[in-house]
Amino acid sequence: MGIVLTGSVAFDYLMTFPGYFKEHILPDHLDKISLSFLVDSMVRRRGGIAPNIAYTLSLFGDKPLLWATVGEDFGEYRDWLESKGVDTSGVQVIPNEYTASFFVNTDLSQAQIASFYPGAMAFAAQNSLKKLRDEPPNLVVISPNAPEAMIQHADECQEMGIAYIYDPSQQIVRLSGEDLCRGISGAHALFVNEYEYELIRKMTRLEKEAILECEPVSFIVVTRGNLGSTIYSREGEIIVPVVPSDKINDPTGVGDAFRGGFLAGYSRGFGLEICAQMGALAASYCLENQGTQGHFFQLEEFIKRFRQHFSDNGQLDNLIAGG
Repeated sequence: MGIVLTGSVAFDYLMTFPGYFKEHILPDHLDKISLSFLVDSMVRRRGGIAPNIAYTLSLFGDKPLLWATVGEDFGEYRDWLESKGVDTSGVQVIPNEYTASFFVNTDLSQAQIASFYPGAMAFAAQNSLKKLRDEPPNLVVISPNAPEAMIQHADECQEMGIAYIYDPSQQIVRLSGEDLCRGISGAHALFVNEYEYELIRKMTRLEKEAILECEPVSFIVVTRGNLGSTIYSREGEIIVPVVPSDKINDPTGVGDAFRGGFLAGYSRGFGLEICAQMGALAASYCLENQGTQGHFFQLEEFIKRFRQHFSDNGQLDNLIAGG
């Protein structure tokens, strides 16, 4: 078995308000605030970090296994993922629950009022990775999920000797310093953005040198927005720039696309620099389109564009050859 992706699965409900929230908020009456905004539009998009990564991996012809808990409203989303080649057999439907949902209303100044309902995600710890004991995967990705599930999945991987990438992201603030140390010290690699890395340093007092001294940790990937990404390993430091975008449409999900591109290269045995370069290009495709799963590319096109910015000495030809 190849890559197993644990993490949230969600629907994003995005609304737009044709005015300014600030004009309707009375500071002297915040203790009895009661507001309703008539919105101009609403769209529902497929989201969640685990399926976002899975979708990008599927563009490379991979068939990752999604491992998550969802609600009874997941049917259409399941059909979409499976049509793209994602294996959803590891998804557990929680009776009488909705799939996790994110509701956000954005005004003309880009101010936002949002709510997140965890729904079935709250039951993620019920979906134990020990079910994979007879056919363990090569790699597990532990991305943001119910905090107790993230802790449990890291413990299960360590117990079964399965390599995992630790990607705590938005849930860093919901985990204790001890939980983070335990998850990081047993990981094969750590993925974070620049701000998350500083949070981890504050909460664990672990510098990158100390993290890399942990025996199973092979590398750390820190994404830095428009400054690209930096990979730290025992062999040194690698800096990879972003790939210039033809247009900037929607930044949502760019980090997930980066991870998908990186993992597509890593699962094929490519070096860390090429993996990060593949991630940078996948992120650019995502940035140029609407939604976290709105981007698309043919492999021939991906390789051609990659070679306009980076050198791979012919290695990416293996993508088309099925290598």
